[in-house]
Amino acid sequence: MKTNVTFDSAGITIAGHLYTPDDDVTGPRPTIVVGHPASGVKEQAAGLYAERLAREGFIALAFDAAYQGESAGLPRGLEDPAHRVEDLKAAVSFLSAHAAVDSDRIGAFGICASGGYVIPAAATDHRIKAVATVSAADIGRQFREGADGTQDPAVIQGMLDAAAAGRTAEARGEGVGEFPIFPDTAEQARALGQHTFEGWEYYRTDRAQHPRSAKTFTWNSIDRIVSFDPFRFIGMIAPRPLLMIVGTEAVTKHMTTEAFENAQEPKRLQWIDGASHVDLYDKDQHVTPAVTKLIEFFTTELTHVTSTVAA
Repeated sequence: MKTNVTFDSAGITIAGHLYTPDDDVTGPRPTIVVGHPASGVKEQAAGLYAERLAREGFIALAFDAAYQGESAGLPRGLEDPAHRVEDLKAAVSFLSAHAAVDSDRIGAFGICASGGYVIPAAATDHRIKAVATVSAADIGRQFREGADGTQDPAVIQGMLDAAAAGRTAEARGEGVGEFPIFPDTAEQARALGQHTFEGWEYYRTDRAQHPRSAKTFTWNSIDRIVSFDPFRFIGMIAPRPLLMIVGTEAVTKHMTTEAFENAQEPKRLQWIDGASHVDLYDKDQHVTPAVTKLIEFFTTELTHVTSTVAA
């Protein structure tokens, strides 16, 4: 069952979908917070995974980031890593007070950029008892270096120039500038590389497009993003368990493997054979084995947590 919910994140109202199992089991349940990719909304990959987790007995919460989707916040289209981390913690707070949730058995799971955001959220919030990622991306590094690490350094310097000019224009009352996340056509997307084309195909075609997914980011997102280092404190998650899932064909796989090397035990790295970064958003032949591993992981690790809920 899917229920519309709202909760507060640093003064901004967040819109979410709470997925609950369709069974007769009573009592508080283990629960998973699910974070969506940058520019995504709760109705896309996050909702797909949340619904699949709920089928297996978990409560799962997918929500729109502040400034995006159905959530509040101005300017629209702001991608603020610090607030994205706060959104995840606020989701945990909301769930911790929910009667159906076992507050001692809450896990967090992030896809793409949220695979980065969930790491600092969990590192500093001990209410999160187990952490998982799918196609984890360091959004700061991706903007600085490109998804594959080969981007000309002049690109981000030019974007920072535009971000600075945008902040000045905003101060003069000229509005908040924005830039398109993806090009207009398939040909333009292909010219920018396979990773860009895969994102374009997911977000801009009937495959998964949604009217509320972000089409643009504000220029004042850029300096916030570029200085963000999501995996710096990944070692602080231990001794809580970590699972990182990544496709063998993902152009961003180096981000997962390098982060995993710096994580402490207990940790697991799971490869999904033949999957690209975006394949793991919705293609069933790749999503199903990823979900299977997530269910195994959260079932085991959240069962091991000692609950304070009376039997």
